[in-house]
Amino acid sequence: MTLAPEHAWRLELGGVNAYLVDDGEVTLIDAGMPWHTEQVRQYLADGGYDAGDVDRVLLTHFDLDHVGTLAELGLDCKVYARQPDAGMLAGTVSPPATNHKGLLQRVTLPLLTRPDLPITAIKDGEEVAGFRAYATPGHTPGHTAWVHHEFGLGFVGDTVRESGGDLAPSPWAICYDAAENRESIRDVADRVADCEVVAMGHGDPIRTHGGAQFAALADDL
Repeated sequence: MTLAPEHAWRLELGGVNAYLVDDGEVTLIDAGMPWHTEQVRQYLADGGYDAGDVDRVLLTHFDLDHVGTLAELGLDCKVYARQPDAGMLAGTVSPPATNHKGLLQRVTLPLLTRPDLPITAIKDGEEVAGFRAYATPGHTPGHTAWVHHEFGLGFVGDTVRESGGDLAPSPWAICYDAAENRESIRDVADRVADCEVVAMGHGDPIRTHGGAQFAALADDL
């Protein structure tokens, strides 16, 4: 699915999304499950790219379904994420066994091959090649929304999910802290207000008036 003509595409990977943005440089946002490697490669090829064309990867968060292909795609670029999720991907931080979501992440670790790529920890408000990082903790502690203000694209990861055209916060069962996630939705709503497109990890991206719909959800929380 094209999100912005000649600029942004959805990579639909069987229940989870990754995204590709070309603004003169090529950015992959999230990366699917380990078994999605060939699908991601095919999406890249369909767009006229290969893994070597990807200039960077921006992660919304550390979960197997968002980082799973990084080790096998053949990338040669930096990966950007906020802490502690960056450390979880690198293996320097362990998901906490004292949290139900942390336990779930621990269970999935045997399925993950860690990428031999430089992982750069970024901070709230930092800009990376035209994308602004906004801290949105709750689903995971280091969850990040990435906004390309020039193109009107908001990549909000698993703060929300879409079903039937409606948005809802990620449920308690898959959040470190569901209340904090709801607060993050409220906090970031102004940041995505100018976005025509709001693209999430699960469900169909909102392609028109996405920022307004996200803000309406925030107002209802």
